[in-house]
Amino acid sequence: MKTPLDLRHVASLALRDLIHLAHLPDFDRVQDQISQVRGCTRPVQLIGSTETRDTTTDAILRSYSTADEPTGRLLTTCGNRRSSRCPACSRLYAADTYHLIRAGLSGGKTVPETVRTHPRLFVTLTAPSFGPVHNRRTTDAGETLACRCGDRHRADDPALGTPLSPATYDYTGAVLWNAHAGALWARFTTYLRRELAAHLGMTQKALNAAVRVSFAKVAEYQRRGLVHFHAVIRLDGPEGSNEPPPQWATADALTHAVKAAAERAVLTVASDSIGERQLTWGDQLDIREIAALGDGELTDQKVAAYVAKYATKSAEDSGTVDRSLRCPHCTGRGYRTGPDGFRDLCDECDGTGQSERIADLPVHAHVRQMIRTAWDLGHLPEFAELKLRKWAHMLGFRGHFSSKSRRYSTTLGALRDTRRAWRTERARAADDGPELAEESTLVVSHWQYLASGYSPGEELLAAQVRHETALTDRRKTEGDPWL
Repeated sequence: MKTPLDLRHVASLALRDLIHLAHLPDFDRVQDQISQVRGCTRPVQLIGSTETRDTTTDAILRSYSTADEPTGRLLTTCGNRRSSRCPACSRLYAADTYHLIRAGLSGGKTVPETVRTHPRLFVTLTAPSFGPVHNRRTTDAGETLACRCGDRHRADDPALGTPLSPATYDYTGAVLWNAHAGALWARFTTYLRRELAAHLGMTQKALNAAVRVSFAKVAEYQRRGLVHFHAVIRLDGPEGSNEPPPQWATADALTHAVKAAAERAVLTVASDSIGERQLTWGDQLDIREIAALGDGELTDQKVAAYVAKYATKSAEDSGTVDRSLRCPHCTGRGYRTGPDGFRDLCDECDGTGQSERIADLPVHAHVRQMIRTAWDLGHLPEFAELKLRKWAHMLGFRGHFSSKSRRYSTTLGALRDTRRAWRTERARAADDGPELAEESTLVVSHWQYLASGYSPGEELLAAQVRHETALTDRRKTEGDPWL
C-alpha cells in the first residue's frame, strides 16, 4: 500500500500540484491531454461519456468515460482566434486562414488550380484623417525623415499614431468611422459590381450573368486606433472559381472599378448631438495585381501569409485592452431594476457601468480618449444599435476581422471538419478493436461543461508544451515570412 504524499513542506502551490499529478496512476495520460490541446491557454474541461453501439444488437462495441481519466475530466481547446488570448489556438486559426486564402489564389481545397489565371488584386482600403498624427517617414535609402513635430521618431516610439494636437483631433469621427467600417465595406462591394458593369458598358444584370466578383478580406488596426482592410478581390465566371471569367473581364477593368467604388462609397450619420457626418474611405488606396505564375513581387504565398498574420490580431495591437469594459452585473447601464420597478445604482461598479475605470486603464492617453468617446457616444439613443459601450475596448469597431464571399474558396468549417475526420481515422487506425461499419453503429454521447483552465500543476506542463512548440516553430520558419 502506497504511503500518502506529505507535501506540506513544498511552498509552491503549482509545484505541489505537479508532484501530486506525477504520482497519479497514469501521469503520461495527463501529459498527453495537455499535448493534444497544444498547451491551450484556457482549455475547456468536460465530463461525460460516449458509447458506440451496434444498431442491430444494441451491444456496446466501444466506450469512453472521463471517469477513467486520471484527473476525471477531458480537456479540449478554447478555440480563441486572438493571439493575445491563446497563442496555440490562434496559430491554428491563422494556419486555417492561410490555407483558405491561398486556396482561392492557387487552387486546392475543392478549388481548381486554374484559378490562378483569373484577374486578382490585393487591395488596401484605409480610414480618412481625423487630424494630423505623429508619423515616421523614411527615404528609399532607409533614412528617417522628421515628423511634423520636428522629431525623428524611432520605430517603437509610443508617440507614433497619436495626434499632434489632441485638443482638435476628431475623436467622435474616428470612433464612428470604426463603428461603421463594416457597413462601409459592404457598400464598397455593392458599388464595385456597379462600377465594373458601368466601365464595361453593361447592365448589372448582364454582368452578373457573365462575371462573379469574389473576395476575402481581413481588418487590421493602425497605430492611430483606426481599422483598415486588406482584401483579395478576384474575377470568376458566373459559377465561381470553377470557370474563368470572359476575356474582357481584366485586371485593369477591376482596378478601375475598385478606384471608382472606393470614391463613391459614402455613409451619412446624422445625430442631434453631433450633427451630420459623412464617412468615407481615406485617400491612401493601394491596389496591386497578384502575379499569376508566382514569380512576381506579390505572390500567392505572400498574400495568403499577410492576410493570415492579421487574422489573429485585434485592437490590443493599437495599444488598447483586450477585454470588455462593461460591468457584467448591469451590462454597462450603471443601474439595476428591482422587483418594484425602481432603479438602483449597481453596487459592483458604483453606477459607472464600467468593470474597470477608464481613467485607470494602463493605456496611452490617445487610446483612453477613444475608449472614453466610444463610451460616451454609447449612451446616446441614436447610437444604441452600434453597441458602443460593449465595443468601447475595440475603439468602436464591431465587425468581423476576416470574412469572404461565398464562392471565394473553402470555409473554415470545412477545414475543421477535414481535420476532425483525419484525427478520427488516425484514432481508428490506432485502435486494436474490430473494424466498424458506420451504417451499422450508433454513437451515444453525454457531455457537460465543468470549468475552464488548468490546475496549477497542469499550467506548468502547458507552459513547457508552449515553449517547446515555439522553439520547434522557430526552427521550421526561419526564412518563411508568414510563420
